[in-house]
Amino acid sequence: MKSNYKLLLGFFVLFSASNFLLAEDWTGFRGSDRSGHSKETKLLATWPKDGPKQAWIFKDCGTGYSSPAIVQNNIFIMGARKGEELLLKIDATGKELWNAKIGPVFDFSGNKWSGGPNGSPTVDDSLVFALGSQGTLICSDTKTGQIVWKKDLPKDLSAEVNPVGGGPEKFGWGYSWSPIVDGDKLIIVPGGSLGLLAALNKKTGEQLWRSADVKLQAPYASPTLATIDGQKTIVQITQKGCVGVNPENGNLLWEYKREAEYHDVVCTSPVISGNLIATSVGFGDGMDCFKIEKSGDSFKAKQVYGKKEIANDNGGIVLVGKHVYGFHMKRFWECIDIETGAVAWTSARKGLTAGSVIAADGRLYVLVEDSGEVAMLAASPAGYKEISKFKIPELSTLRKDGGKLWAHPAISDGKLFIRDQELLYCFEIR
Repeated sequence: MKSNYKLLLGFFVLFSASNFLLAEDWTGFRGSDRSGHSKETKLLATWPKDGPKQAWIFKDCGTGYSSPAIVQNNIFIMGARKGEELLLKIDATGKELWNAKIGPVFDFSGNKWSGGPNGSPTVDDSLVFALGSQGTLICSDTKTGQIVWKKDLPKDLSAEVNPVGGGPEKFGWGYSWSPIVDGDKLIIVPGGSLGLLAALNKKTGEQLWRSADVKLQAPYASPTLATIDGQKTIVQITQKGCVGVNPENGNLLWEYKREAEYHDVVCTSPVISGNLIATSVGFGDGMDCFKIEKSGDSFKAKQVYGKKEIANDNGGIVLVGKHVYGFHMKRFWECIDIETGAVAWTSARKGLTAGSVIAADGRLYVLVEDSGEVAMLAASPAGYKEISKFKIPELSTLRKDGGKLWAHPAISDGKLFIRDQELLYCFEIR
């Protein structure tokens, strides 16, 4: 009897552990490692005609393009209400728990696209970090929302945004990247003559280093952390190409320089496979792929190919296996072999138009920026295949005339989160 009890208990523990492992936090922009991947499995293989079950909708996120971070079923997101940008915490039922003030919304005459925070919160243990469009960076306690520290990046760090594509000098469309945590450091992208990147003590906000070797204004794309040939590296796309910086001291490890600078906004973070790095920029610029070669203690970036395919402005690209998926020139979707640059497939014009994309359980999840359609695609180089598709029940009326559904989806604990300005949807996909 005792042995049977122990056997049953063992099965229960294994079953509980396996189920627990299915749930994954989504701690910041495009997931916990910024790859756009969720490791969750056993998600629905298809959806009903009207879409998966809606768990809840929260209708007071405010305006902006911040996508959610989800930790232990608590949602952290930013938005602007009555001209004030806020960091919000929402519980697993869609109820607001607290909000913390960041600062005023950045706006200017002729802006028909954005009105609120563009970056996404980053959660690390008991702290959550949020960047406002004016360059105000706050660190709040995740339980109470109390602000632990605050930085005015233009004032305190002489920060600058590259204004290519529009907007005022040194501000452009406002600060849009999302910070990332590396141990005790918070990696940020202030930009300007003092250095593109910086590391702050995540608990105090004290500056630890500045990448003085890289004197560039900040783009809109977020930094990524990777280990390449044993070297932990901050990978940051720039207006000139891409740089790799040592997160320990801010020293430049390598730089990839394009023959010509990107001629418009840079928003999409790179994808990384081993020592291969692929970038994608819209407005006709397309993809660059380069490899990092190590010689002794030094590193060098060498181009593998450059092509016009997957010209992606702000929907993100995702790597599944050795293939990159993303939209091209807002017209269709493509799948490219990251190693060779060979196009595996191009969708027909009747397929989905531009949108943001993430991946989970061998499938792609797309939010179409024009229509509010949500689609599940096969993540396979064999061909473009739409598995399921539905449209969110209600679209925001607060978006500016030129604005679209630009907040990226998120997946956590079997739930898919879709944001359109003040509306945040939670769908059950397991």
